[in-house]
Amino acid sequence: MSKLQDPIKDGLARGWKVMGGPFPAPAAQIVCDVAIIGSGAGAGITAELLTKAGLSVVIVEEGPLKSSTDFNQRESEAYPQLYQESAARKTEDKAINILQGRCVGGSTTVNWTSSFRTPASTLKFWQDNFGLKDFSVDAMSPYFEQAERRLNIGPWLTPPNENNDLLRRGAAKLGIPAQAIARNVKGCWNLGSCGMGCPTNAKQSMLVTTIPAALDKGAQLLVDTRADRFELANGRVTALLCSFKVQNTAAGQQIRARAATKIVANHYVLAGGAINSPAVLLRSGAPDPHGTLGKRTFLHPVVMSSGVFEQKVQAWAGAPQTIYTDHFLETQAIDGPIGYKLEAPPLHPIIFASTVPGMGQSQHDLLKAFPYNHTLLALMRDGFHDQSRGGSVKLRSDDSAVLDYPLTDYVMDGARRALLSMMEIQFAAGATKVLPLHEMATTYTTWNQAKDAVNALPMKPMLTKLVSAHVMGGCGMAGLEKRGVTRPDGVHWQLENLSIHDGSLFPTSIGANPQLPVYGVVNRLAQGLAKRLTRSEVKLA
Repeated sequence: MSKLQDPIKDGLARGWKVMGGPFPAPAAQIVCDVAIIGSGAGAGITAELLTKAGLSVVIVEEGPLKSSTDFNQRESEAYPQLYQESAARKTEDKAINILQGRCVGGSTTVNWTSSFRTPASTLKFWQDNFGLKDFSVDAMSPYFEQAERRLNIGPWLTPPNENNDLLRRGAAKLGIPAQAIARNVKGCWNLGSCGMGCPTNAKQSMLVTTIPAALDKGAQLLVDTRADRFELANGRVTALLCSFKVQNTAAGQQIRARAATKIVANHYVLAGGAINSPAVLLRSGAPDPHGTLGKRTFLHPVVMSSGVFEQKVQAWAGAPQTIYTDHFLETQAIDGPIGYKLEAPPLHPIIFASTVPGMGQSQHDLLKAFPYNHTLLALMRDGFHDQSRGGSVKLRSDDSAVLDYPLTDYVMDGARRALLSMMEIQFAAGATKVLPLHEMATTYTTWNQAKDAVNALPMKPMLTKLVSAHVMGGCGMAGLEKRGVTRPDGVHWQLENLSIHDGSLFPTSIGANPQLPVYGVVNRLAQGLAKRLTRSEVKLA
């Protein structure tokens, strides 16, 4: 699809029911069969299936409705418009920067398209430790297959860009296997700006797939609208209270205010993403008899190593992530020392400059070498060991959400090992110098020099640079009420007409990029919900 064809503008011209922000204000009260909070991976799948079952659906999205016409490959526009807290969301102690989407399509609009099924070892751990006996590889396979067909998830057959191929070549020299990453794209132009929204509509995000399908079937979409809290009574949700921006002009000045709307539904689906979904329940005073709400919220804590090569890498050009290795996951027992997945992220100037350490001349030198820079990241698999219990979602004094995420010695030991693994691969690939992203590190020109230096560094929060784009848990599923917030069918243990359909369901981190795990699990749960509400059998097309 060319950029000239904008499916969002086309849908609006066809009469989609969109309210809030620049669109007409929502009514003071809206009545529907199902209200869905969020419009990302879980919300999109749910909205398509429930509208296909004939239910009236209202989708509530805190962020704006943007489309390919708005995606100009400019970081200065994309981050404030499309990300939580302008791509500067952080943990409570500021030690970890968290990238999450905040727009129609959620993080699927701005992710890098990497698609992995939930690893078999993760599913087995859930079965053994959280009573999720029906979440086996075989049981989940049909739901993954449906999602993969619907969202065009498959092998990326174009040769990797230099940024990714350096990971492949370096790993090969060390005898480490590396594989290709499946992507959810259709007619991709290989531009490399996935994190700023796809300007060609090639990325098969919720923005161009399931949300339009639901709107075509009559769903209503509320944008720039915040889900504040639920009203609760007698073990049920009785209403969802929302607020939205009102723009008026007085004396030549634009005034922003907040107005309220109430949504009354037979059933509610919370799919605002980990951090925001637990926060809605906390603001609502939701029952939490076993103290599990907001707890066991997991990131994949990420550490990075930056290398400089003689040849141009141009890590901003081409498909962002196409090569990975799970060698350092598969060689660790799942409940042993923390394992990690290695990938090669794309680099763009603002993200690069705000991530690398140093200032003055040292940062000038790094930025000058930007076209020659190659960075590896390690996704650490948190949540499988007694010393990796993740974090807790809390509310600030203004009721906004924040994640408290203690970084234990267990996690930081993994950070050191991951930095060593990445640096060795970069030197094997031909790096002339390597900089582990740590405030006390300098550039190193040999592997032995780098190894000795990193082994001596204090691995502490704030010194070691950590980021994450994956948030999971906080409303975890469990087969026993005392172990989780949500039943195995996705329904809240204490609120009979509330389902949770997003990554907050996961009782641990995934150990891989979580978008396809959300699609697969929610596909199963939403089909079950549709059948309970309508007795209809529906599937993803």
